[in-house]
Amino acid sequence: MEINLDYSRLLKEARAIRPAAGTPTLRIALLGDCALQQFLPLLRALFCRASFLAEIHEGGFDGTEFAALNPESALYRFEPDVIVLLNAVQCLRDKYYLRPGDASDFANETLSRMTRVWDSIRRHSSAQIIQSNFAAPIERIYGNYDLKVASSLPASVARLNLRISEEARSRSFVLVNDVEHLASWVGRKDWFDERFWTLAKSFCAPELLPLVAKNIVDIILSTRGRAVKCVILDLDNTLWGGIIGDDGPQGIQISAHGEGEEFHRLQCFLRELKNRGILLAVCSKNEHANAIAPFEQNPGMVLKLSDITVFVANWDNKAANIERIRQALNIGFDSMVFLDDNPFERNLVRDMLPEVIVPELPDDPSDYVKAISALNLFETSTRAAEDTQRTEFYRVEAQRQIAEATAASFEEFLQSLEMKIEVERFVPEQLSRIAQLLQRSNQFNLTTHRYTHAHCEAMMNDTEYCLPLSASLSDRFGDHGLIAIVVARPDVVAGSLEITDWLMSCRVLTRGVEEYLMNRIVEEAHRRGLGRVRGEFIPTSKNGMVKDFFARFGFEKAREDADGRTEWALETAAYTPRHVFLQRVGDISSIGA
Repeated sequence: MEINLDYSRLLKEARAIRPAAGTPTLRIALLGDCALQQFLPLLRALFCRASFLAEIHEGGFDGTEFAALNPESALYRFEPDVIVLLNAVQCLRDKYYLRPGDASDFANETLSRMTRVWDSIRRHSSAQIIQSNFAAPIERIYGNYDLKVASSLPASVARLNLRISEEARSRSFVLVNDVEHLASWVGRKDWFDERFWTLAKSFCAPELLPLVAKNIVDIILSTRGRAVKCVILDLDNTLWGGIIGDDGPQGIQISAHGEGEEFHRLQCFLRELKNRGILLAVCSKNEHANAIAPFEQNPGMVLKLSDITVFVANWDNKAANIERIRQALNIGFDSMVFLDDNPFERNLVRDMLPEVIVPELPDDPSDYVKAISALNLFETSTRAAEDTQRTEFYRVEAQRQIAEATAASFEEFLQSLEMKIEVERFVPEQLSRIAQLLQRSNQFNLTTHRYTHAHCEAMMNDTEYCLPLSASLSDRFGDHGLIAIVVARPDVVAGSLEITDWLMSCRVLTRGVEEYLMNRIVEEAHRRGLGRVRGEFIPTSKNGMVKDFFARFGFEKAREDADGRTEWALETAAYTPRHVFLQRVGDISSIGA
């Protein structure tokens, strides 16, 4: 996997953009106190690589407050999906030098202006905000003593960066573009180019502008469902040093201090990824018994068998085994990362499974974590409680599959699950998981609309025109958590309940959840005196499994476009409720407001 961030190459790509019909469009507003025009072609080229067309509104130089605080500004007329706020520390430094009085409150005053901008945007737009923090300045008036002087410029910037993060945590609609990390990564000596700041107000050295643009694109794509869900691991000389078949479980190199420390460090990194919700799988050319032995017998192993969701060890080619892993997890190839020290295996997977992300690992294992981190593969815009339980969800699902295989019939299996379902309007404590499901679900997703946390919150609070529902499922094996979302809007004039969104986790398919939810939707239409339920299917490359979803429930096709987009309608009087083996939790009379 190679990411070419050459400035000239990206400019050439931007000039050559010819979007195909049906390419999804993102409307992005760019505001800041630096030269913004330099970013426009870079963003367009990087979004084009990700199969998105970027329409970009460029704000005036240092005009952020004017645009954000004026409800009639061009910013709001543009109706952006995302608003990117870029703040250069060079501009902050100039304001610091020209302050009228004491600098003790400089950071707080600056933060107050920033949060006023955020909150004004929130009042006038549902756009996601991406706020940059500040690269630490190169000036040190007191030398190393600077950070002990609370009013110094370095201390003020450090405090301001901390407060930006704290304030963003309390506002779901604000994400942080960590410019300080980028500057630290490349080194501030190379980050700043004062000549280009003076001549052109360049945010950083021109050759590093693509790095900033990529950071912005990574964040925005994460809000549109681009996410790594699984890391697939080779074993010998990737997860530990040595060859398990030759060295045995005690002879491999895996030590916290000493021989194999670099592999210990990689395993610690992977365990943290697992703890945040990334699934780990093993794909190894080995005898299965040999492959699992270190996990069971070597006390130096950080990762345990319980951390691995799917374990495949045999002598088949790795592309075929990765396909087996994909089928077991029911996820897309493009959400999988494959780590292997062997160039032959990496190239084989790249050739046979081009959608799989295959980083080029360095020859020295000491640099594995550094090389992986440099690619920023694990960007996310949400964090939900279910993330930490994802491996357990899949482990329990394996128990359900065993129960299904041994049941006399599928109906008997469903009855034996003792399933309980709860359907409710969106609630604040579930919004992070709701936004995550909306952003990442691809296969069972009728319209694939991507909503941010802020959009979900707005739907939750719209009790007159929106019926946003979430469903949670549990059974005798354990809790599935939140597994389905249906958004409907009553149209009293048309006499119909309009389904705008319907998506589900694929791990609960065929359990009766979709039948139960349709029963409830029709029931709700009856309750509101609406004689019809309408819905829409928008095809993508991944949601073909639900093409005939509405037809299954007796809907009639009302329209079909050339691109495969269809509209459906059902007369509620003609609907026969489906039988399901689900017990309702919280027997409420209505799922409405």
